Amino acid sequence: MSDNCANKLHVACIMDGNGRWAAARNIPRLQGHRAGVEVLRRIVEVAPNHGIGVLTVYAFSADNWRRPADEVEDLISLLRSYLDTDTEKLVRDGVRLTIFGRRDRLSDSLVSEIERSEAATQWGDVLHLRVAIDYSSRETIMAAARAAAGLPEVTREMFGKLVTGGADQIDVDLLIRTSGEQRLSDFLLWESAYAELFFTKRLWPDFTEADLVEALADFRRRERRFGGTSDKAAESQSFAVT
Repeated sequence: MSDNCANKLHVACIMDGNGRWAAARNIPRLQGHRAGVEVLRRIVEVAPNHGIGVLTVYAFSADNWRRPADEVEDLISLLRSYLDTDTEKLVRDGVRLTIFGRRDRLSDSLVSEIERSEAATQWGDVLHLRVAIDYSSRETIMAAARAAAGLPEVTREMFGKLVTGGADQIDVDLLIRTSGEQRLSDFLLWESAYAELFFTKRLWPDFTEADLVEALADFRRRERRFGGTSDKAAESQSFAVT
């Protein structure tokens, strides 16, 4: 991660509600997913303007393979289309793209496209866009535990790098979930240990820059103690000592 991105916020999004958005309009679910991709494009464009250096989104979970085969095929096709149409723009805008999760269940041609897009955008230093595909946080943590089992000593930092695939620890500052659901759904469990959570009833295809600003404003009003005491509490305790 570039220093420019590292000094800014890491915001994660569970982009939920595409199917319900489509159902409410009596249109195919695919159109809901397409609308969701358009929202992602807009959020990627505006995120750097609001102090976001890393944006991680949940696009396709390991459990999503349980969905109807035609919907799974549509979701994978949307990923392929996004890589084909947006990579050049990401390069122009200074956005680094990383796809993480399992790749062994994706086609060889899609894996090659992912690798080409990652290579083309690797120098992006305005925003790091991380997209979770065929991802399970539990599986990732289990894999890290297996890798750590043969090591003589494992620190939290070392284990964190195993979880994130060797990258620097990428702790989430703010995790946003749309559609009114209030759960993590096996997303970034390790990285979100001290994340602030923001839940909105807004369906993802209706999510706007104003909604992002609202979530960030709520985040900035909170006091993050990371297991310690608040500044006010620490101050009052210091005055109590005689």
